[in-house]
Amino acid sequence: MRYLWSVPAAVAAWFVAGFAPSYLTGLPAGSTTFVGTRLDLLVLGGFTGGVLAGLIVARLRYAVPLVLIVAVGSWWLSGYDLSAQGLLMSLLVASVVGAGLGALGTRNTVLAAFALSVPVAWFALRPADELQDWLWLWQLNGLLVAIGLTTLLYAACWRRGWPSAYSWLPLSVFYVASFAMVDGIQAVAAAKGQSIDVVADAGTDAFFAAFEPLLREYWPWLLLAVLLAIPMVALKVRALPPPPLAPGADDGRSNDAVLSDDLDWIDREEPKRRLLPARR
Repeated sequence: MRYLWSVPAAVAAWFVAGFAPSYLTGLPAGSTTFVGTRLDLLVLGGFTGGVLAGLIVARLRYAVPLVLIVAVGSWWLSGYDLSAQGLLMSLLVASVVGAGLGALGTRNTVLAAFALSVPVAWFALRPADELQDWLWLWQLNGLLVAIGLTTLLYAACWRRGWPSAYSWLPLSVFYVASFAMVDGIQAVAAAKGQSIDVVADAGTDAFFAAFEPLLREYWPWLLLAVLLAIPMVALKVRALPPPPLAPGADDGRSNDAVLSDDLDWIDREEPKRRLLPARR
């Protein structure tokens, strides 16, 4: 019964999280294009949708074929030629990798937090592209960066609680690197059609150039995210039921194995009493 709702929900999540925010506002009237031909959106959108689909389905053997069918079907319904192997393969590989990490993340929430780092970083950068001259842009970007990191730190401790806090430092580093990954993928897509050296240099420069301004401008927000995640995890751990007691040496054994021989009469049936007839 679970798959009756998880499969359609995963299909909707693959499209809505991966491609709807980028294309529903920019498509011409009457267009049936579900996915675009930009390499950065194919990779980031396919990966983001695949992660959410894997988290919803929660089974690797079901999530991978599902996202493959959805990706190929969306590409075909959009009217693109299936012979465009480079772009189609980018979409398929990104969707499969995301679905695999999402399905495995249901068993280990630390892995799920690492998988969600790139999608969260991608969505956190979206307002900066649309509101370049807004007065409160720094505050909005910092708030989105902090909310994203707090969500990831909280998700890492969802299953095991404080023992998973050891992953906070590498998770924070990977979260910052996710912003550089997004910038690198977008730079590679913008340099498409040029020589391999130019494309590689553009991606590398964009990747390493994203660290310094991010850490310089938003380090207070990153620190605030960590401080906010601590009470959230504490409240989560306090709300969890207590762990079951460890089995003892006498669990599963009958009373005969615990009681001594002089107390063995307790388990014996008491003989029926015979009443004497009343004297007349």
